[in-house]
Amino acid sequence: MITLTPEDVKARFGPLFAQKFIVMVDEQAGMAEILETCRHRGTIEWDMMNRRRAGGVLASAGVQGSSMTMRARLGREDAHFGAAGKEIGGQALEGVEVQGDEVVTTWAGIAGAGVGVAACLPQAPGVIRAEYPTEDDLRIGGARVCRVRIVSPVYEKVTIGIDDTDTKEDGATWVLALKCAEACRVAGAEYLNMRLVQLNPAVPKKTTNCVGSVLNFAVRPGAVDELLAFVKDYIEKNAVSGDTGIAYYRGIDVPQSEYARKIKTEILEREEVEAEAERIGVTFIDSARSKGRIGAFGAVLWGNCGVEAAGLYGERPDGGI
Repeated sequence: MITLTPEDVKARFGPLFAQKFIVMVDEQAGMAEILETCRHRGTIEWDMMNRRRAGGVLASAGVQGSSMTMRARLGREDAHFGAAGKEIGGQALEGVEVQGDEVVTTWAGIAGAGVGVAACLPQAPGVIRAEYPTEDDLRIGGARVCRVRIVSPVYEKVTIGIDDTDTKEDGATWVLALKCAEACRVAGAEYLNMRLVQLNPAVPKKTTNCVGSVLNFAVRPGAVDELLAFVKDYIEKNAVSGDTGIAYYRGIDVPQSEYARKIKTEILEREEVEAEAERIGVTFIDSARSKGRIGAFGAVLWGNCGVEAAGLYGERPDGGI
C-alpha cells in the first residue's frame, strides 16, 4: 500500500481540478451522501453517468452545475467496471466504510477515468490521504486501470428549517437564513446549500408568499451542538417576528411523512405538526414555540427534495402539474 497526502499527489501529478470532497454518513440508515465538486462541468457529468452504469455501492447520483451528489450504501460491492460500454462504467465507487472518525471510499477508474480517481480526486480539499494498492495504480493514463482508497473525515448531515422570522412590514426569512449561513464560523461545520420551500399559500396567518427556508450542513459529529446553538442564537437575535420557528433533522434522508403533502395543501395546527415531528425524529429548538414551527417543519421535510420544494404541491420544473 502506498499512502500519499493531497500535497504529495499534487506534487507527483501537478495541480488538477477537484475543489471539494465531503462524505456524510448515516450509520443507522446504512447510507452515505458524497459531495464532489470539480472546476469543470463536463468531467462531473461523465463521471456520474459511468458511476451509475457501474453500480457498486452507488444508489443514486445527480449533478448540479459542476457538483455531483451521490447516495451510497455502506460496505463493499462488486461493480460493473471496465472500459465504458452498454452495461459497464469506466469509473466506479466500490465501497464506503467507516473506520473510527474517518471514512474510506474505494474507487476504480480506467484510462482518463483512472486519472480522475487516482490523481484528481485525491487532491480535493477535504481529503486526508489516498491509499494506492500497488505502484501500478500510480501509473495513470493510457488504457491502465487505477484503484485508490480515499480517506476523509466522517461528517453527518444536518438539515435546519426556519420560518416566520419576518412580518408584513419588515424582514425576509430567506435573507436572514442566508446571512446566518454566511456568518457561521463553527469549526467542523460545512455549509452545503439553502432552499426556499413553498408552503400552502392559502394559509390565512402568513406574511405574503408563505415560504420557509432550509439550511443544509455537513457537520463533524462533535460540532453539531455548537452549530445548532449558533443558528438558534443568530436567527432569534435578528428575527423581527415573535413567532419564529426553528427545526432540525440529523441524517441523510428525512423519514417519509404524509405531512410533506399536507404542509403544501392543508391548513395545519402547531400541535399536530409537533406530534408528527416527534414521530419521525425532527426536533424544534426555537424559543417562541409558536406557529412558525409549522413552516420550519415543512422546510425540513422538503429540504432535500430538489427544485420541487420551491413549487406548489405537484408542480414540476417543466411547468406541468
